[in-house]
Amino acid sequence: MSQKEINLLEDFEQKIKDDVKIEPKNWMPEKYRKTHIRQISQHAHSEIVGMLPEGNWVSRAPTLRRKVALLAKVQDEAGHGLYLYSAAETLGITRDELFEQLHSGKAKYSSIFNYPTVTWADIGAIGWLVDGAAIINQVMLTNTSYGPYARAMVRICKEESFHQRQGYEIMMTLCNGTEEQKEMAQDALNRWWWPSMMMFGPTDAESTHTAQSMEWKLKRKTNDELRQMFVDQTKPQADLIGLTIPDKDLKWNEERGKHDFGEIDWEEFWQVVKGHGPCNKERIAARVKAYDEGKWVRDAAMAYAEKQAQKEAATQPISKTA
Repeated sequence: MSQKEINLLEDFEQKIKDDVKIEPKNWMPEKYRKTHIRQISQHAHSEIVGMLPEGNWVSRAPTLRRKVALLAKVQDEAGHGLYLYSAAETLGITRDELFEQLHSGKAKYSSIFNYPTVTWADIGAIGWLVDGAAIINQVMLTNTSYGPYARAMVRICKEESFHQRQGYEIMMTLCNGTEEQKEMAQDALNRWWWPSMMMFGPTDAESTHTAQSMEWKLKRKTNDELRQMFVDQTKPQADLIGLTIPDKDLKWNEERGKHDFGEIDWEEFWQVVKGHGPCNKERIAARVKAYDEGKWVRDAAMAYAEKQAQKEAATQPISKTA
């Protein structure tokens, strides 16, 4: 490593230490750039794929109010994907490359979106649990070391907070309804609890990225710390509306001041991550189909933009040279 490279690395590390944001034009280690592309793109892919399990319930939501609210939520998720793809592009990767990585299976997205939504209560459970877990994971990202990502997360977290409240309100309404409706809510909780716990990733001992991400302040808390926060936050919410967390080992530990909870089925987690979950193939097929069928829209938009640019160029006054 040359003296110039050593100086650049020292300056970069000092910025990280001082909590100074790294911006796109700043020098950064190649590994930092690639790590951020992986993390931001995985987040963006999760937002876009996450529209699929909810989108098919827009037309089946029980009331007009529920339809409009769910439609707004799905629209928000599309916007989140846009912000995040734009942030990833500042690191020198194109949107087409990002999509190719998703469609080929090279890039990952959150394992939670490979589970089916079989009842209306699932939409409530997703909002309450999945978006609740996302908020815990993402609030710390508003302070991540890469500027464009941190700034995108400020708005995303505000909107995710709305989504979480929307989901919890659906569950609360079901629990205050008929016995059948409450059973539907409990069934949804039973099916979505453990996949939601898996959203925080593998245990700290098994995570290959946590240590480096903590050092570079991409993350401020470890996977296990975030998972503990989720349990401690969600258990009282379940108690309030009369639902039971499906974990026989879940109990309050007075000495720790936190909840103890059972072991996640890590075999299931890795199966889903590797592409063998209930809906993995269905989700990717839907994304590829939408991308292919939308090509004419992208082509038309580009053609219009080029035509407008040519018009503007033609109307510009010709400058006279001396």
